[in-house]
Amino acid sequence: MPTSVSIARAPIGARLLKIDWGAISPLRISSRRVAEGYYAGAHRAARRGAGVEFGGQRPYVPGDDLRFLDRRSLLKHDRLLVREFDTDTERALWLWVDASRSMSFRGPSVTGSKLAFAALLAATLARIAVSGHDPIGLSWLGARGLLSGAAPGFGWMQFERVVDALERADATTELESDPAELGLDAALVSRRTRRGSVIVLLSDFIDVPDDALRSITSVGGGGRMLVLVQVLDPIELSLGYRGKVRLRALEGTLEVTTDADLVRAEYLRRLEAHTSRWRDAAISHGGRLVQASSGEDAVLVVRRVLDAISGARA
Repeated sequence: MPTSVSIARAPIGARLLKIDWGAISPLRISSRRVAEGYYAGAHRAARRGAGVEFGGQRPYVPGDDLRFLDRRSLLKHDRLLVREFDTDTERALWLWVDASRSMSFRGPSVTGSKLAFAALLAATLARIAVSGHDPIGLSWLGARGLLSGAAPGFGWMQFERVVDALERADATTELESDPAELGLDAALVSRRTRRGSVIVLLSDFIDVPDDALRSITSVGGGGRMLVLVQVLDPIELSLGYRGKVRLRALEGTLEVTTDADLVRAEYLRRLEAHTSRWRDAAISHGGRLVQASSGEDAVLVVRRVLDAISGARA
């Protein structure tokens, strides 16, 4: 008789706070540890803070760096404005996270789901961006109207908003149920990001309709940079089952009984072909793809993502 493999739907939502990333801690503390690990291996930047070319003003938002307050505006207009610089406005980071049901998968060798790991990466990237005085925003793939994102903003209050949204995330939607919505998600991100922005999409790219590939990767056009981060569970990367197994899809009703040892080579070939399609599409729009395992050291993944951003810029 084949072994029945139940696809684990890992606890997310508020229980994300209890996921062990080396020590049980909130996402804020976990992201700080990963960021500190990244900084420990990075070279110190030659220039800090805002650029030298004045790029206009915008209303003050709690959490903004007080060094860039335009105090004269309080006297003239009775309201606080923040001075912006071209080097700041051109480095916005937009986090785009897949919250579809397949992201809830958690294999036996890891402590958290793919969505939990993607949330950790997103929170760490947000922390690094805030430390560099760069604005950050958050959107969801396949969960429009179900999950709240975060409008672009600066400072540590913005980091708190992003983390709050990530901690409330739950992987409940099915991407194939409404392919048109993915196009609307992509259009929304395009409208909300300006030229020079870096968009990081964290997804497993599983069960994404074929006709959505173009609309998603085209977000990288118009002077914006798109970096795809494919987050897969270790067991998905290797098909680490043995013998007869029964596999059930998290999205849809597909159920397959097979011999994992016999189909592993073909599975790995198809997985690589699938990933290559997304990689080629990203590169054709000036972007990059980074593949990651949810069982990896998050510091190493963050370094690869930032290297991909630097490489695409170069």
